[in-house]
Amino acid sequence: MLVKLNNIIMFALIAFFISWILYPIYISILKKYKLGKTIREVSVTGEKSKIFSEMHEHKQGTPTMWGGIFLIVMALMIWLSYVLKDYGLINNTLFNRQETYVLLFGFFSMWLIGLLDDFLNIKWFGKVKWLSAKAKLIGMVVFSAFISRWFYSRLGIDYVNLWPIAGKISLGLFYPILTFFATIAIVNAINITDGLDGLAGGLMTIILFVLGIMLFFNQTYIATTVIAIVVAILVAFMFYNIYPAKIFMGDSWAFALWGLIASLLYFLNMRTWILIPFIILFWLFIIDLLSSFLQIFWKKYFKRKLFLVAPLHHLFEKRGINETTIVMKAWFIQWILAAITVIILFYQVSKIFTN
Repeated sequence: MLVKLNNIIMFALIAFFISWILYPIYISILKKYKLGKTIREVSVTGEKSKIFSEMHEHKQGTPTMWGGIFLIVMALMIWLSYVLKDYGLINNTLFNRQETYVLLFGFFSMWLIGLLDDFLNIKWFGKVKWLSAKAKLIGMVVFSAFISRWFYSRLGIDYVNLWPIAGKISLGLFYPILTFFATIAIVNAINITDGLDGLAGGLMTIILFVLGIMLFFNQTYIATTVIAIVVAILVAFMFYNIYPAKIFMGDSWAFALWGLIASLLYFLNMRTWILIPFIILFWLFIIDLLSSFLQIFWKKYFKRKLFLVAPLHHLFEKRGINETTIVMKAWFIQWILAAITVIILFYQVSKIFTN
């Protein structure tokens, strides 16, 4: 186990330093070709988003599409794993059918859709356009359907484990339906929360760190290595994304992360009691998602806003709370949620070894 841990740390450190070196170059390229963020002028319900535009006008033009760095670094790390395997230094490459195929597919397929949306955002100056919305919707549906079918039909998974509330529950045909809608919810939650400098990146770093611990204790070391690499790239990203951000995550990375998280969630469901711990771990994203949903619902059916602005982190910002204060407190709460999740994880592991 210690040898596996050493390999995981080695890959993570290499990924971190490569990312650290490449970020300034990548940011310069984005600036040169004016691939910067355009602040949206219209909300998802069609009316002018005046409050949001006023609060974030100063961020106009900040380089976006950070997901390109992940493509470069992960490709290098996969290549390095083949080299190390050829020299007999490790036993497996990072491209592994049993552990990483579905995770890497989830990440890269959704990265491509997010990249398309980033380009549309830049080209159309942030306005809500039909083609962009259609591209995202089609991508969400196709990916969600593929992942749901893969786990249900190819791997024969039709159950969830609701420990400690209940045990393993077989859902039959309802399993792919549940995973389909859960995947859609995860992408929207991550996309909505990506609204303040360092917010989504910091929260996702903590969440993926905890999920990596779960993978490690389930002895899926190759998948753990992939997650460690993602966390390392995220940590390097945070040096350039904290306030004032020099680069934004963009939909290319936000979409890629939700593709990875969704795939990882269903992958872990095969091996451990993940659903209840994940709900605890993902709680801040769920709150932001619910606040946006309620805002849209209220405007559609009651013809007025429930909140002055949504999601919740923008409401705090509008109320006069400093952006960095909101982000730091969110990180603090996320670490508490992570600690609770890890305690639950270790309790599960101890019960397994006791039995």
